[in-house]
Amino acid sequence: MLADKLLFEALQYSHVCKYACSEEVPELQDMGGPAEGGFSVAFDPLDGSSIVDTNFTVGTIFGVWPGHKLTGVAGGDQVAAAMGIYGPRTTYVLAVKGFPGTHEFLLLDEGKWQHVKETTEIQGRENVLTRKLESHLTDYYVKEKYTLRYTGGMVPDVNQIIVKEKGVFTNVTSPTAKAKLRLLFEVAPLCLLIENAGGFSSGGYKSVLDKTIVNLDDRTQIAYGSKNEIIRLEETMYGTSRLKNVLIGATA
Repeated sequence: MLADKLLFEALQYSHVCKYACSEEVPELQDMGGPAEGGFSVAFDPLDGSSIVDTNFTVGTIFGVWPGHKLTGVAGGDQVAAAMGIYGPRTTYVLAVKGFPGTHEFLLLDEGKWQHVKETTEIQGRENVLTRKLESHLTDYYVKEKYTLRYTGGMVPDVNQIIVKEKGVFTNVTSPTAKAKLRLLFEVAPLCLLIENAGGFSSGGYKSVLDKTIVNLDDRTQIAYGSKNEIIRLEETMYGTSRLKNVLIGATA
């Protein structure tokens, strides 16, 4: 795949990447960087490949971990995460661990990048990007006049939450629906973007950033949104929420 080839070449040229791994071929590739003081990168070169023919926005997802390991680590160990969004505008959204906010950069006509937005708070209400959700939770969204939509691509859906600073995205499991989203290549990097932006995530009973990546192809369920939205989802789906007694803002 051309996108894989270009990204591997770019990472090798950086001289600081030790290992890289693509969702398309989930095997570690040695990029020649240092094992100590370097980084390892996992990426999904084309999130939304199934919606290319419908002309929806697609994107690229990156997660960056310190050192030479992409297993035995957690999403919270990432030092940075990013996603590229290829639509009417070309933008990149970046989060750096320990640096506040999630930041959007716009590609200008002359080839330069302009910082256009910092997101530090994600609220509830408005848009619900939903798939495989318990019917009574969906009933609540309909009753409260949420707007329900799902593009089929996680990058455009999550990007909308960050840019609009509101909404909730869900892709949860059930007895007949197994987890399909990859923890390493998709969910953990987007989770860092969401949580740096002031939002929260749930992989069932905890933040996805707390999940350890055991195998390169690990799958997980996921929900992203404001604190109140994640509390509502966890209580409805699992009977309790770890966030219930945490102080939250009135607009969460």
